[in-house]
Amino acid sequence: MSDNFPPPPPEQPQPEHRPPAQPSPWAAPAGPPQKQRTGLVVSLAVGGGLIVAGAVVALVYSAMNSVQDSIALPPRSDTPYSEPYEEEPYGEEPSAEEPVEPAPEPTVSEPDVKKDVTITACARDPQIGWQSAKVRVVNGSSTTASYHIGVEFLDKDGTKVADGVTGVVDLGPGKSVVEEIHGLGEVPRGTTCRLVDLMRTPAGD
Repeated sequence: MSDNFPPPPPEQPQPEHRPPAQPSPWAAPAGPPQKQRTGLVVSLAVGGGLIVAGAVVALVYSAMNSVQDSIALPPRSDTPYSEPYEEEPYGEEPSAEEPVEPAPEPTVSEPDVKKDVTITACARDPQIGWQSAKVRVVNGSSTTASYHIGVEFLDKDGTKVADGVTGVVDLGPGKSVVEEIHGLGEVPRGTTCRLVDLMRTPAGD
């Protein structure tokens, strides 16, 4: 009896086992390549902007130094400070020294004319009712003088009811004279007398 066994199946080749490949140190890290490229562009743009800004600042600083160097300040003077002097008004020439006029001689102060004239009597005439006054004149000045003397006659209320005048001519210094002045018209009893319009004029004026 023969053995009719089928022939054995052919051996299948076994896959070769290889260790996994190691990543190269020069290879780019894994990750989305688009993000890495965007970051690189941003870094380049920022760096370029900083370089341009630095160049502009350097250019402006150089220009300012050039301007300061072109404005030259005047040299400092070693002359000591002096007070400013007053300038003469424009258009006026300095005048020559004018001769000094001698001071006028002091004049002697003459006494007031009121001190030269005094009423010595004031009475009403009982017959006709007219009022009169006697005045004494003493020339208290240093020169011969003439006098003008007026008298008012006042009633009890101080109202003028009459008046009169007299004059003295060329009365020497220290000399005296008595004059009588009469009012015109009848006046009431109790009428009083008052000096007015006194004037003293030196002789020759």
